[in-house]
Parts: sequence; C-alpha cells; structure tokens
Amino acid sequence: MTYQIPPETVDFIDRDEERARALRAVAEWDEPSRPLWIALSGLGGVGKTELGLHLARRLRDRFADGVLYLDLDELRRDGVVDVLDVLGDLLGPLSDGSDWLNLSLGARRRQYWRLTEGKRLLVFVDNVRYGSEVQPLLPASGGSTVIVASQGPLYDLPDGGGVELRLGPLDDAHALRLLRSVVDDPRLDAEPEAVARLLRLCSGLPVALHVAARLVRKHRRRPLARLLTTFTAELEERGLPMVDQVWDAAYRDLGPEAALLYRFLGAAPDAPLSPAAAAALLGRGAEAAEDAIEELETAGLLEPRGDHKRVPGPLRAHARRRARHDADEDQLAQARRRIVRWYLRQAQRADLIAAGSRLTLGEPVPALPDAPDVDFGPGDAAKTRALRWLEEERHALYAGVRLAHEHGLDAEAWALCEPLWTHFLDHKRYVDTVDAFRTGVAAAQRAGHVPALIRMRCQLARALWERGDVSEAGEEMTRAGTATAALGDSAPERKLAASVREFTGSLRSVGGDWAGAAEEFEAARQVHLAIGNRYGAALQTYRLGEALAELGELDRAAELLATAHEAMAGELGRPRMAARTGFALAGVLRRRGRLDAARVLYEESLAAARARGSSYDEARVLDTLGALAEEAGEEEAAAEHRELAHAIRRRNGVDG
Repeated sequence: MTYQIPPETVDFIDRDEERARALRAVAEWDEPSRPLWIALSGLGGVGKTELGLHLARRLRDRFADGVLYLDLDELRRDGVVDVLDVLGDLLGPLSDGSDWLNLSLGARRRQYWRLTEGKRLLVFVDNVRYGSEVQPLLPASGGSTVIVASQGPLYDLPDGGGVELRLGPLDDAHALRLLRSVVDDPRLDAEPEAVARLLRLCSGLPVALHVAARLVRKHRRRPLARLLTTFTAELEERGLPMVDQVWDAAYRDLGPEAALLYRFLGAAPDAPLSPAAAAALLGRGAEAAEDAIEELETAGLLEPRGDHKRVPGPLRAHARRRARHDADEDQLAQARRRIVRWYLRQAQRADLIAAGSRLTLGEPVPALPDAPDVDFGPGDAAKTRALRWLEEERHALYAGVRLAHEHGLDAEAWALCEPLWTHFLDHKRYVDTVDAFRTGVAAAQRAGHVPALIRMRCQLARALWERGDVSEAGEEMTRAGTATAALGDSAPERKLAASVREFTGSLRSVGGDWAGAAEEFEAARQVHLAIGNRYGAALQTYRLGEALAELGELDRAAELLATAHEAMAGELGRPRMAARTGFALAGVLRRRGRLDAARVLYEESLAAARARGSSYDEARVLDTLGALAEEAGEEEAAAEHRELAHAIRRRNGVDG
C-alpha cells in the first residue's frame, strides 16, 4: 500500500465539528461508482492542510489501496497546473512501473480510471485554486475519497458528491489551548494580559500561533510583556497582513546565517530544497547550512518535507520581500548563480552515470566550494540512484532552467537542458519539457552559441512531435538543419551535424516516410564511421536496419541489425541498446521464417526488460512471444505469454 502522508508532528486542536462531519460522510457514503469529496477551505494559515492530513491519518485503515498526497502549488507554473503532468504523478505509485504512462490527456485519464476502478483510495489534493483542477483527479470508484484544500470555495466540484467544510480562525479558548499544547511555559499563567495580546495578534490563525509559540520558547527568560512590546511595535510599523507581520517578527529574531539563508530562498528555484542545495545557496559550508535550516524550522519559516525542506508560496514571497529590503543585490546574484551551477553540476554527474558518455556541449561544472556533491553510490546501484535523483529533483531542475534564463545565466540555462533530455526519455512530462527546451533554445540564441542552439532545437523537436505537434517540430528541425551550415569540420561538429540527420530521420519515420528516414540514417551513419565514433555508427546502423525492415528489404535489414546487435552486446557494452537491437533483429528473422533464432533473441530481450524493471518492454516482448508461439502451433505457450502481458497492462491501467 502506498502511503504518502507525513507523520503527525503537532497537537491538533478544535475542528471537532468539521472532523465529525467528514468522518460521518465517509462512513455513510454508498455510491458505487463515484468517489466522495471533502472540500476544506479557508484563509491561508488557518489549518486546512493540517486538518486534511489529520483526516488522512485517521482514515488510512479504510483505504487499503493507498493514501496519496498532491500539493498542486509544487506543480503550478505561472498560476496554471497541467492535468497531464499531475495525472503522471498520481499514476506512478498506482502502477507497478513508472515507465508506462500514456501520452495524451485523454488516454492518461482513461488509464487513471482503469487503475482506480474498484479500488479503495484516499487522495489528498492540497492548494487547489479551481474545481476544474480536481475533477480529472477523481478516482473511478465509489470506495474512494478525495480531500481537497483550497483558500476559497470550489463551486465547480461535482454536484451532490461530497461535503464542504469552511474553516475559520480559532476562537480565543481554542487558540490558547493550541498555544499551551506547544509551549509549556509558566509565563502563560503569570502574564495573562500579555497572553491575551498575543492571541489578538495571532488572530486565531494556527500558523501564526505556532510561530509565536516558537518565539516564546526561544526567549525563555524574557517577560512576555517585553517580548510583545517589541513584537507589537514592529507589526504596527510594518502594517502588513497579520501572518506576514508574524513572519517578519520571526525573521527579525534569526541569527545572521539563518537570516541570510532565508533571504536567499527567494533566489532559489521554486521547489523543495535539499540540505546540500541549501549549502550551495548559502555558500558557507554544510554545517552552517544545517544550523541555519534548523533555526529556520524552529522559527516556523521552513517546512520539513522528508529529506527536503519546502518553502510554501507565501513564505517564499515573504523571503523575497525581506531580500529586497535587507539584501545586497550582488549577494543575491552570487547566491542565484551558486545554486543554479550546483544543480547543473549534479545533473551533469547524474546524466553521465545514467546515460554514459554521449554528445553534450555544456562545459562540465567543477566542484563548488562549500557545497557538497550528491553521493550517487558505488557500482551498478549508482545508475539507479542517478536516474532517481533526476526524477526527485525534476521540479528544481526545470525551475532552474527558467531562473537561469531570467537572470542572464544563458550558458547554464541551455546546459541544464542536456541532462533533462535523459530524464525526458523515461518521463514524458511534456509541459515542463517543452517549456524548458524552448527556454534552452532562447538561451542558446541569446548567447550566440550555434552548436547549443542546434542541439536545443533538436531536443525541442522530439518533445513536440511526441506530443503531436509534428508541424512545429518540422519547423524546428528545418532551422536546426540550416544552422549546421555554420559548423566547422572538427569531429565534435561533424558528430553534431550527424545528430541532426538522425533527428530528421526520426521525424520522417513519424510521418511514415521510411525511405526518407533511411536516407537520413545512412548519411548520419557514414559520418560516424568517418570520425571513428563506434557507438554512433552502431546506433545509426540499428536505425537504418529498422527503416529498411519497414521498407521490406529484409536481407539487408537483418545484416545491419545483426551488426548493430553484436556491437552493442559486445565491445560497446550497452545492455539496453543490445536488448533493443536484438528485439528488432528478431522481428526481421521472424518475418524470414527463422522462428527458433527469433525466439532466442526475444527471450534475451525479455530477460533484459525484467532486469531493468521496464514493464512496458516486458509486455511488448511477451506479446511478440505469444504471436511467435501461435505461429509455431504452440497454443498453450501463446496463451500463457499473452496472459502475462495482459496482467502487466492491467496493473498499469492500460488497455489491451
């Protein structure tokens, strides 16, 4: 069972009526085919998230198929959430293989419905702005419940499908109970007038009460009246909304390192921050960063989220205001450059481990002083860890491309798109990818770096044609092809030109022009042979073999694919490509009637897919083995292979 709710960390006060209504709604819900929704709304800081988490913890035993959590603010860009990508985040824990995501929104929604039909799931969707953001995320099961948290009411949720709970500020009695639950301090009894003033200042908002409680705990020897005199004077002077004023007071009480890190938070990519990334941002070493993080958490100015620290939107905006008021612009620029280059270095390292040596144009970033590198571990496990890191840090990496370009760090912006290519090949998040690669094109163009501009256009074209924008992809490839005339005759430049021919061939194959594709692959192959690039030559040999097979030239296709397969499985040591070339060769051998030879290659491909954990490739090979067995008259084996493939698809919510 997938469970994505953090452990309870604070005492929960009041909301008895809201809790009772929510629990009663779950117990009484009896619709067989549509889920219950529970909508929590209220002002920022009023405790919607905490109530939603509290309900999820209390209800977990009712939902045996999983308890999932989504914060839409982490997925929002320019105020908009792309449903395609949100569904991708939900489908990962629901299926047994993250490599299998349908590409279009309609297909992905149907996949989600198939995976959730008949299940008992609890899904908590936080920081929702519109009901239309939630509707596509509703499971296809009456046994499921969706908790939704938003600042305002969501009028476009399905009629008659749930219960709306509007949360107001705590009354004084409950606010005092909450304060006492987190502060065990005799001053709360000794100074009742100061406590009453403190409660008025916090206005019944739990977030403000927690920040105030931390201040009281920190200043154990200071009378509350004295503490509140300073506190109140600052609030009145600033004239900001209440929660912002409380955060100002907490900020003023920080030590110099923590205050500096807080000001820098607004200069970082808008994503959860790891301790190592915080060290890079601060620039004072890992220990100083750890101490600053601890102080910020104690002050209520940083939210823990597993190994990372989250900076909610209002806090990030507050940090930016403090930076504008208190920080030196040169300091901010240096912090921004440090964090962008740190992410770029780690992404380059992960890319090299995961994908091996390949054509890249960005200069490797050297180690940054006082900023530790990510430890990807030793041996074969390093590749898995590197790929996982790219996925875990994707929000920071995509945001880093935009941040770098916005602040003139163009070399870093387009260079960061290169490792994001490796991530894209396994994770089809087209909105983020297309946006990042468009930014990479703009950055390379502004920097006047022709090779990078060519590379970025090719990457953008692939993402575009995969999501169906074939015409625009063709325009990008035309521009990339034209720009190759400016390249020189060095081996790297010739290799880049050959890459453009390969991308062009792939685009032509998408349109069914296999003759044109074969021409491009052959041209690219000859370049790689001429410059002695053995992997590039083997790859284009494989591509050409596939194209010729589509054209019916089976003898020549078999010869080329056998050559490519031998190279990938042998001297080049590329097991993933060996599996792909073997699968393609088996298809040609099968068409030529060599069923036994084809079977051996298919079984090798099946073993490789299982070793990689690729359920998509595993099902594809099982389908083919089933067809092969049927051709050989082995009906029992054919049925067994097909049932295994069908079971994989069912687990991943895919038709077939």
